[in-house]
Amino acid sequence: MVKFDRKRVGQTVKSLGGNGVGQVLVAVAAALLVRLFSGPEPALPPDYDIELEDGEKEDGDIDFGEEAPPSGKVTPVKIRWCNISCSLSDKSSKSVRWLLKNVSGEAKPGRLLAIMGPSGSGKTTLLNILAGQLAASPWLHLSGIIDFNGKADSNKRAYRLAYVRQEDLFFSQLTVRETLKLAAELQLTEMSSVEEREEYVNNLLLKLGLVNCAESCVGDARVRGISGGEKKRLSLACELIASPSVIFADEPTTGLDAFQAEKVVETLQQLAKDGHTVICSIHQPRGSVYSKFDDIILLTEGALVYAGPAHEEPLDYFSKFGYNCPDHVNPAEFLADLISIDYSSADSVYSSQKRICSLVESFSRYSSTILYANPIEKRQVLADKEFRKSKLLKKGGWWKEFCLLLKRAWMQASRDGPTNKVRARMSIASAIIFGSVFWRMGRSQTSIQDRMGLLQVAAINTAMAALTKTVGVFPKERAIVDRERAKGSYTLGPYLLSKLLAEIPIGAAFPLVFGAILYPMARLHPTASRFGKFCSIVTVESFAASAMGLTVGAMVPSTEAAMAVGPSLMTVFIVFGGYYVNADNTPIIFRWIPSVSLIRWAFQGLCINEFKGLQFDCQHSFDIQTGEQALERLSFGRSRIRDTLIAQSRILLFWYYTTYLLLEKNKPKYQELEPPPPDEIQPNLLIETFDNDNLHKTQREGDLPIETFDNDYLDKTQPEGDLQLETFDNENLDKTQPEGDLQLETFNNENLDKTQPEGDLQIKSFDNDNMEKPQPEGPLDQVESKDDDIETPQIYQIRPFILEGAK
Repeated sequence: MVKFDRKRVGQTVKSLGGNGVGQVLVAVAAALLVRLFSGPEPALPPDYDIELEDGEKEDGDIDFGEEAPPSGKVTPVKIRWCNISCSLSDKSSKSVRWLLKNVSGEAKPGRLLAIMGPSGSGKTTLLNILAGQLAASPWLHLSGIIDFNGKADSNKRAYRLAYVRQEDLFFSQLTVRETLKLAAELQLTEMSSVEEREEYVNNLLLKLGLVNCAESCVGDARVRGISGGEKKRLSLACELIASPSVIFADEPTTGLDAFQAEKVVETLQQLAKDGHTVICSIHQPRGSVYSKFDDIILLTEGALVYAGPAHEEPLDYFSKFGYNCPDHVNPAEFLADLISIDYSSADSVYSSQKRICSLVESFSRYSSTILYANPIEKRQVLADKEFRKSKLLKKGGWWKEFCLLLKRAWMQASRDGPTNKVRARMSIASAIIFGSVFWRMGRSQTSIQDRMGLLQVAAINTAMAALTKTVGVFPKERAIVDRERAKGSYTLGPYLLSKLLAEIPIGAAFPLVFGAILYPMARLHPTASRFGKFCSIVTVESFAASAMGLTVGAMVPSTEAAMAVGPSLMTVFIVFGGYYVNADNTPIIFRWIPSVSLIRWAFQGLCINEFKGLQFDCQHSFDIQTGEQALERLSFGRSRIRDTLIAQSRILLFWYYTTYLLLEKNKPKYQELEPPPPDEIQPNLLIETFDNDNLHKTQREGDLPIETFDNDYLDKTQPEGDLQLETFDNENLDKTQPEGDLQLETFNNENLDKTQPEGDLQIKSFDNDNMEKPQPEGPLDQVESKDDDIETPQIYQIRPFILEGAK
């Protein structure tokens, strides 16, 4: 480990930074270098920061559960979710909009599950919740239960998950093979053999039908590349590199023609047959696409209409309610029309809403949702933490990540032909225009102002060109980096350093072209050393402006916002750039701005380089005779070119360090899944119920009171007192009145004989056939219902009547 001498570091900072703001910038730059080269390991998510109890050791004997499978092998994962509810609060109107309402279901390995529904039904929301990718918001409330292979939601980190989003984002200048190869080298660090990785990539290309376009450029809106369907399959290939157990795909057919959409779904179907658990959301598929789904979930306005097998089962289910699918009609279109609201007229809106409400209510009675909640023990969470840490430690080292990212950044920068051509043309055109305006300046008194103006616009032009290029590109690149970092492919330090070094040759070419044309045309100080210093100053300024563009791109959410903020911030630096406002006349509260203005330092360096040693023609005694006098009027007389270059380097490192902090702070945060409300599930009372047909016992944990319904008349019981449970006779509906603090009375359905409980807590029941009265012992902790005529109600049926009472 490298050790730093505190005294030497302090002396270096003082000698390089001078005083005040300069020392602060040097200190920040030094901190950035230390942070970059120290190579910290990827940080664990916040939910892993758990305090150990007394006697526990982080490296103790912990059962890590199932080990991660080797590359190419898939661990089967079954996902079950229950009572998923998501609501969004409106800050202004104080209203609540329900995005999902008590949605339950399951996804099995080897089967393709499609979430269908009209726009705004909650498909993407449900998919994001299951994948743990729902963006966090203080106005969002998320509750429910999710388990992976029968274990709690936190156990999902023991499995590899893949998420294919709607937007296909790639580095546009790389080929399909290069994209997969770099992703494999970053993620499959256990494969040390180059031949083994090559074979793995070739198998992926063959599996996903990308062999024919393997050597084609991916492309983007400016550069023509592969088709939309091929991009979607490339997204799948990039996610499949780590052999995930579960694959989530958000509307994978969006923007594709019918043929390409079917090919993408065929790929998902094949992945499901290979053992993956595949869940996708889709809007309205064609018939051939619908036939490839194994299971479907129908959502409308956040409510569940159907969940189960696909193909003919949902059509048979809805036919029971009089909704028959016509012959020769796409079942997916029929289902979409059935659960959509028709807004053509007020009557159609009312009728469609009434139909949807009845379908939602019918399926809520039809479904048999099972509630379950396994407590998460601290030892299990620690096991997940150690598993994750051991997985992260297997990743490649800092140097390997840096080399791979440097290679990718160089290919992207050097191959970006359209951008490089535009920048080259703009540099040549601006140099010719400025050179023509300031053509062959002489040594007259009026040429002093011309030289200052030329040097000022040269500094502004160089900075603005570099800034606009960066803010136009980096926000899109940041989305790719965030996704790759979320998968643990690399850390932030190697990425930023590789980006800086890769862009040095390309970024330096344009200021050099600009200076090479402008300098002789304007006849600036005609010496080779002065020309070299001129080019050095504008080149360093260009890099500093690019670093500032990175900071702006990391600070704002979109390219449009970056294009608005970047030039506005640069305008402030131009005002305090030394030409419009003299540094000595700057108000006290703004004196710090010239110290951090890259325009000011570039203009100062260019002026020193140009005016020092220059002689002007004089006609009056008060005329400026030397260039040093001109520098004194600008308050640049005591400065050196070396100082300006060091200041610009400090500013460059400062912006890079700020970018690092912003990217760390603004990394995506996801909404935490809370347990269901206490009135739905509480671990205080164990209740067992039996299925009336098969007497299959299900396990419930919840709270009491409990009300039961008669299956024929659906009459509800009324609890009274502190805790009461009443039942109705199915034929005569006579009700008994319990007395005392806690009483439970039941009736014989035939003879209506009532038992009278005595004491504070007694439970008596009669056997319907033999009239034998069982006497429970101990406190009330278990209630069993085996009456064949009474169905056990679901929790969503019980809860409203508990809260409202009898009417």
